[in-house]
Amino acid sequence: MKNRLKVLRAERDWTQADLATALEVSRQTINAIETGKFDPSLPLAFKAARLFGLKIEDIFQDDVSETT
Repeated sequence: MKNRLKVLRAERDWTQADLATALEVSRQTINAIETGKFDPSLPLAFKAARLFGLKIEDIFQDDVSETT
């Protein structure tokens, strides 16, 4: 799953540890999400969306391309 967490975090001058504290997860979890090694749970995705004042789909995008 692609995501904009790293960009959103950088715009606020937050470290991974700062974001981890705000989302009540470990810094390693933030690193794994940012690098695409781990997809967040739905509750964590909602929490991140609320924190940044965005919709979930503005932060996380499915990396499966749609074919029509």
